[in-house]
Amino acid sequence: MSGFDFSGKHVVVTGGATGVGAGLLEVLAELGKPKVTVLDLREPTGTHDTFIETNLSSREAIDAAVAKIDGPIAALFNNAGVADTSQREIVLAVNILAPIHLTEALLPKIENGGAVVTTASIAGMAWSQRLPQHLELLAQDGWDARAKWLEGRDLGTTPYAFTKETMQVWTMREAARLRGLGVRINSVCPSPIDTPLVKDFFETMGDAAMNFSIDAAGRMVTGREVATLLAFLGSPAATFVSGQNIDIDNGMRASLVTGMLSFSATAEA
Repeated sequence: MSGFDFSGKHVVVTGGATGVGAGLLEVLAELGKPKVTVLDLREPTGTHDTFIETNLSSREAIDAAVAKIDGPIAALFNNAGVADTSQREIVLAVNILAPIHLTEALLPKIENGGAVVTTASIAGMAWSQRLPQHLELLAQDGWDARAKWLEGRDLGTTPYAFTKETMQVWTMREAARLRGLGVRINSVCPSPIDTPLVKDFFETMGDAAMNFSIDAAGRMVTGREVATLLAFLGSPAATFVSGQNIDIDNGMRASLVTGMLSFSATAEA
């Protein structure tokens, strides 16, 4: 496919050690083998050039990592994320504060025509129910102000779901501004993914909800399938795609929206 190539490019990936991130490193190696910088707590075994050990729940750690990253950057993949098995503050920091802060810090190093791609989730599909709250949060200036806004607040849903809603709203909100900088921004919203993290979602969401989601999609999506979509959106093949939250759920949400599927199937949970 024309443009679906990362030869000679530099990309940054968060959360590259396991799951979707590991799959992304594999896919990128097949698409021209770009220079890959990975930010994670653990060094990945997949193909990469630079590993920067980074605690993504810490603004200071992110800033230290950014100082070590040279431009130009063709694509930033905000892939790292944690489930509600982690402390609330960690979930909010890693899933909201970190990708926003990292993106802002690296924007001056992202080349014209570059892209920001975030791994969100189908769990964020109800963002419109809390749109005013998400916009108010995103209007806060900087990490500390957003953290203060989130502190102790009733989010109206689980911390994880709220974070994935915020990432979808952020993706849409930033599209026009980043277009002026020559940068595209999109997110990928998977249904349950067949990775080691899935056990955490069974623990936090319950068997009924998870099994419903998996059955509704036909099966779990693989990490590589999600990674391939991430890579496409980060490549020049997706030149005119921006501000989009793209579901990768085998039609699950489409079936819910059109009434062909109902969450009532989980009522017994």
